[in-house]
Amino acid sequence: MNPPNIPKDLSTVPPMKFCGQCGSPDIGQQIPVDDSRLRLVCNACAHIHYVNPKNVVGTIPVWENKVLLCKRAISPRYGKWTLPAGFMEEGETIEQGAMRETLEEANARVSVQQLYAVYSLPHISQVYMLFRAQLLDLDFSSGVESLDVRLFEEHEIPWDELAFLTVRESLLAYFADYKTGNFLPRVHAIAPMPKP
Repeated sequence: MNPPNIPKDLSTVPPMKFCGQCGSPDIGQQIPVDDSRLRLVCNACAHIHYVNPKNVVGTIPVWENKVLLCKRAISPRYGKWTLPAGFMEEGETIEQGAMRETLEEANARVSVQQLYAVYSLPHISQVYMLFRAQLLDLDFSSGVESLDVRLFEEHEIPWDELAFLTVRESLLAYFADYKTGNFLPRVHAIAPMPKP
């Protein structure tokens, strides 16, 4: 395994105007004692502000041999197709977050089955966790973040109109596993999406 790519500065981290602990505007970058990374540290009270990856949770909602996809009504990737997923909220489990996102984006109720894919996206500091899920009924519709919601068989998937590499990877894996009936969990990193 390669060593982690430790940034030389925190230029990709949104600037912090005030310390969340004491309110001081005097925030600097330093490597705290017994640490190996640059951190945002308050020069007034010495509080260390850790900046950690965001967790994205969602589902691969299925009905028979079809997968439910949502057409995005928000940026980024407006108008592209995706699986229902989004950032976890405080106080919820990953399963609860995945079901909530599916309900919000597709008005779809699901039974979560298996943690199917865990993707690290270090270039944007995100971790994606997608569950295989069974639709409980066919009463679904576009949520506020979706322009359209549809079930697709494999040959109907709009492959050139998918929003994210995580979605493409998940669908390719799912349909390959569907053919064998052996659903193997996926855990790996995904590189940045090529520029169009």
